Amino acid sequence: MSVQSRRAKVFVILLLSMTAAAIILMALGNNPPSAGAFCLSYYYRLDSVEEAITSRAAQSSDRWSCIEIYYSGTKAGSIEQLASLSSLAGPEDIDCHFVICNGLGSGDGQIQPTEKWQRQYLIRNLNAIGICVIADGKTTRPTDFQIKSVEALVEALHRKFNIPPESIYYPSNWW
Repeated sequence: MSVQSRRAKVFVILLLSMTAAAIILMALGNNPPSAGAFCLSYYYRLDSVEEAITSRAAQSSDRWSCIEIYYSGTKAGSIEQLASLSSLAGPEDIDCHFVICNGLGSGDGQIQPTEKWQRQYLIRNLNAIGICVIADGKTTRPTDFQIKSVEALVEALHRKFNIPPESIYYPSNWW
């Protein structure tokens, strides 16, 4: 009888602790605990790659023939900062389809689709998807989050638009 009573107590305590943990997590909502040694909160703040590659305009699988990854040559942190440092009228004038942020204005590794991607416009009259990594490639190297985001973005674009691996171009000093 005591074994069965002990099992019931353990079950009740387990149920209460799981309920308390669920209530705490729901109370946190979109505000995960601060980053710690084993916290994945940085990943929770990043948009999914699948969301980033969707656009308002219709997408055709034969429109894009290659992917070009290049450095911004600046230390800007977001599309807006990149546009202002490049003396452009606004973010819609950026000459790429995606910007991979470095954490200095937007989340580290955050993928920001540009207006050119949203409208499926060509850049430089090429059928290339342009991915701009915010770093200069010399003194400022891409962060680990930027590298992982580029890898995930390239993989998703490669699959969606049937772009062959030999048509994916990285900078000569890509890490």
